[in-house]
Amino acid sequence: MKQGANLSVVDQRRAARHAINHSAIAEHRLLGDIKTHIVNISDNGFMTEGDMPIGKGERITVRLPILGQIEAHMIWTVGGRCGFQFERVIRLNEFLDMVEVLNPVTRVRLAR
Repeated sequence: MKQGANLSVVDQRRAARHAINHSAIAEHRLLGDIKTHIVNISDNGFMTEGDMPIGKGERITVRLPILGQIEAHMIWTVGGRCGFQFERVIRLNEFLDMVEVLNPVTRVRLAR
């Protein structure tokens, strides 16, 4: 049985991405803590920049403001950048509050 979020690549690319500059510690079940740098985020997932010692399909847990701990799995990697998809749906109000904390200059607000 396939696990994880069932979003298509097309659906993910339509999600609004917000540029951020967030250093985080990702937790991997075998490797333990992995330092990572998140450079953009959407309500479906995020992109990291820098070395990531895991492969496509592997899962990590990251701690993000407002959301707390959230699991994500790697869906692509190209030239030192990696894309991760969240394992659960993020509520719009929580996502917007998180983006404001991570990038207070953006101040993106949609009608709630």
